[in-house]
Amino acid sequence: MGNVLTIILKRLALGLLTLLIVSVVIFVAVNLLPGDFAEAILGQGATPEAVASIRRDLGLDQPLVTRYFDWLGGALQGDLGSSFAQANFASFTGTTSGATTVAEQIAPRFGNTMFLAMVTAAIAVPFSIVLGILAALYRNTVFDRATNIFTLSSISSPEFFLAYILILFLAVLNPIFPSLSNIFDGMPFSERLEKSMLPALTLTLVVTAHMMRMTRAAIINLLASPYIEMARLKGLSPMRVIVRHALPNALAPIINVIALNLAYLITGVVVVEVVFVYPGIGQLFVDSVKIRDIPVVQACCLIFATAFILLNLTADIMSILSNPRLRHPK
Repeated sequence: MGNVLTIILKRLALGLLTLLIVSVVIFVAVNLLPGDFAEAILGQGATPEAVASIRRDLGLDQPLVTRYFDWLGGALQGDLGSSFAQANFASFTGTTSGATTVAEQIAPRFGNTMFLAMVTAAIAVPFSIVLGILAALYRNTVFDRATNIFTLSSISSPEFFLAYILILFLAVLNPIFPSLSNIFDGMPFSERLEKSMLPALTLTLVVTAHMMRMTRAAIINLLASPYIEMARLKGLSPMRVIVRHALPNALAPIINVIALNLAYLITGVVVVEVVFVYPGIGQLFVDSVKIRDIPVVQACCLIFATAFILLNLTADIMSILSNPRLRHPK
């Protein structure tokens, strides 16, 4: 057990170091974006004095290193800064209402993205595992070939193409689901689920292929093992052999690919949210890039990176815990 704990602590330390390096990359890359918020907000008639005044008010005249450590220190304390756009709007109108901090802006959007990710995971994970088990059970049959063709076609198609196909068939020709996901706070769960179904189905088509093919390959690799042959000789049904004997020993690679695809559901939803006008963090990220709202863009990138690293660490740790050779070293 001590060996497992040491490995897990090393993984966590590497995860923190990776996140620190990624934070530097995010900060430098965002600040190297072409354009300037002050110039974007003032328009073509901006004077150098007005631009310099806004940059000074927002702290953009400070050295890059100073701004990075200020941002990093605030992020470690849960303070992601203030939105340039919201703060500027408040100063122009003289109002103090509305969300001006980045955290206040992101919180409801992140909740919407997590809801979409959970709905997609609830559909995609069981569907993919069942498809993978059936494809392994009936490998080299018409069902196996059809499943592979379907999943490879879905993963080879861009997200926006799949989204428009689903809109055409499930919203226009057959009005089953709404084409726009205009959800809001206080909406009943059933209505929110209905409006989120098309983006969830789009993401399901994107992530199903990885999980299904990994499940199929992992199970097929184990079917030639001696203990599987023994289970067959005992007269167990093929489905029972796969579910009770092969699947538990194939969990490590399956867990890895599920975690990676769950990370995609949080970090790769930008295109899908834009197509369906879904008010999630991906849509907020695109809108903030357009107006060069640097604090919001940095916070969105940091959340994406953190989610991806955490889910990869979770996959790593779950793989370690599911490996008896590490849990019970000789």
